[in-house]
Amino acid sequence: MNNFHTDFRIYFLFMAKKEGFKGERSIIIPASIVQNLKTDLFGKDLHITHIGYYPQAYLHLRERKKEEVIQFILIYCIDGEGWFEINGKREQVISHQFFILPKGIAHKYGSNPSKPWTIYWMHFDGEKAAFFADGFDHPIDISPNSNSRIQERLQLFEEIFNTLSKSLSMNNIYYSITSLFHFLGSMKFLGEYRESVELITRKNDCIDDVIHFMHENIERKLTLDDLARQAGLSTSHLSLLFHKKTYYSPLQYLNHLRIQKACQFLDFTDMKINQISPKIGFEDSLYFTRIFKKNMGMSPSEYRLQKKG
Repeated sequence: MNNFHTDFRIYFLFMAKKEGFKGERSIIIPASIVQNLKTDLFGKDLHITHIGYYPQAYLHLRERKKEEVIQFILIYCIDGEGWFEINGKREQVISHQFFILPKGIAHKYGSNPSKPWTIYWMHFDGEKAAFFADGFDHPIDISPNSNSRIQERLQLFEEIFNTLSKSLSMNNIYYSITSLFHFLGSMKFLGEYRESVELITRKNDCIDDVIHFMHENIERKLTLDDLARQAGLSTSHLSLLFHKKTYYSPLQYLNHLRIQKACQFLDFTDMKINQISPKIGFEDSLYFTRIFKKNMGMSPSEYRLQKKG
């Protein structure tokens, strides 16, 4: 058994991908800009140096010596599994967990080869960075529930990313920093973030809860069993109640939500089709295109060219 694990680790290290992942996106802020931010009146408090998104990052593996760890690193897993190791201790990471690796401490992390993780990640630094990182050097749950705001947080991440991708003007960088305070604050003060929204006064029924669960897990490969488990019902009973309320089956409704989200990405971002598909739960961009055309009567590319508004 020991020899097997040793051999597998050697194989894994050898095979770990150095190139990108299908559908990945990332931005690296030039070192000259980062250097200026360190002394900038606003930027010195908090700033991003790298930011990205890796869907289903098979064989993702990183290892850094302490002198190479010159920023804090946040990894937010929204699907699949992975692990990280600091100070000789290994932690397992599952879906809807995040962690922040400390600055100046050697680390390793990677994706589970049988259940590769999908992660949002960023490197950040500044005089206030340690405050936001404190206490998060182990997996922290951000599980979906009736008042979770997961999609709002991910939209905030996208706003940071899109702002920096359009231009590295100082106004854009300053706006990304103000958004970064909000993003990290939503994790540092998770309870307050969730409670700050106006609570629905009436109690949701189980179908409302399932629809909310769909919104909060739009990037995951949800099955009818997953939805029934969330509702605490059998698949047949859920399907009956869901159709009675919405006139659609649960999976039809989920596909409609995904197509709606895809249209938003096509309308308001310059993301490529193979970057959009994993963000709405489709591994295969060709399959996504077929589903999109079936629902919209045209391909995603044709839809993007249409004039709207």
